[in-house]
Amino acid sequence: MRTIKAPEQRKHEILDTAEMLFTSKGYAKTTIMDILNAVGIAKGTFYYYFKSKEEVMDAIIMRIIEADAAMARRIAADPDIPVLGKLLQILMAQSPVQGGSKEKMIEQFHQPENAEMHQKSLVQAILHLGPVLADVVEQGVKEGLFRTEYPRETVEFLLAGAQVIFDEGLFQWPQEEVMRRAAAFVRMIEQSLGAEQGSFDFMLERLAGPAADGE
Repeated sequence: MRTIKAPEQRKHEILDTAEMLFTSKGYAKTTIMDILNAVGIAKGTFYYYFKSKEEVMDAIIMRIIEADAAMARRIAADPDIPVLGKLLQILMAQSPVQGGSKEKMIEQFHQPENAEMHQKSLVQAILHLGPVLADVVEQGVKEGLFRTEYPRETVEFLLAGAQVIFDEGLFQWPQEEVMRRAAAFVRMIEQSLGAEQGSFDFMLERLAGPAADGE
């Protein structure tokens, strides 16, 4: 007997299955027919939810970004966490768990043939995380920790720069080069926000950590 599932449940089932196939088989090698067979649905059901494989990937990207943004908002809204602590926790929350689905999806983004989806993920991260981080920076301005007239714009520039320079799929810096860029980036953050020098030294370990782990 055919199982009838609620629309949202079916949609998430398609996304979960597609994500599993993209990370195990590779996005480029996965076909819509692979997804249909794995889920056990007809073409018509698939096209009711998604127009293409690319649209499925877009939805998976947004699901990851929205989960990260939701976690960031929870941290930002906690009145018991100081401003610098919020920034540290938000940064840590964005780091994928080793061997987890997010890390495996990021590996797909780094494939040369998937450059467009990688770009989409970077843009969406800035659009969704930028406002949350800007709110934290504005709190820091009110508390006298930072001095900047452009909280959101500054955050967007810093996010964009960090996501490109520290992207291991784009650059394979030696560890020494990573540390130099991490130190420079930390000073740029402090100067851009008008923070006291040394305020963001806690970020050095986080920025250098992924490269150090890969040695």
